[in-house]
Amino acid sequence: MKIYTKQGDKGMTSLIGGRRISKHDVRIEAYGTIDELNSHIGLLLVHIENKNICNSLFEIQNRLFDIGSTLACDPQKSMSVPQIDNEDINFLEILIDQMEETLPSLKNFILPGGNLPSAQAHVCRTVCRRAERRVTALEDEGASAQLIVQYLNRLSDYLFVLSRFISNEMGMSDVIWSGKS
Repeated sequence: MKIYTKQGDKGMTSLIGGRRISKHDVRIEAYGTIDELNSHIGLLLVHIENKNICNSLFEIQNRLFDIGSTLACDPQKSMSVPQIDNEDINFLEILIDQMEETLPSLKNFILPGGNLPSAQAHVCRTVCRRAERRVTALEDEGASAQLIVQYLNRLSDYLFVLSRFISNEMGMSDVIWSGKS
């Protein structure tokens, strides 16, 4: 099977189920941003040596594929694809709580950066926030994606805490924001 079909050459694409829609449709924006987030997490993974973090990120990547599959389905047809559930959200909350137990309390805003993996975790966080906005826009059009929105909200929190955890694990402090006086 060839990777190219030429079916998208005129700015249209197919949802799972066959319906053709514009490539700039809010649904395509939503699952395209999920795909972008997954790629950024893949880049983060190549800079992580901690096996527990790697395993968690692999799990997250799989859930992002589930989300992408859900969003790529024609909402007018009944499709059977893996769904995000409360257990997936709880998984992230447990990871956040475990990492936060090891970190100093946060009293200031922090700047993205400090080291490559921490900075990449911040890139992942901001792309995740954009994905959340895109999925919320899809909800505004009548799509039901409440658990996906909750998952993405929690995932961005996880990525923020992960950036701090990575720096801490490397013996580095957070880069504190110092606003104008």
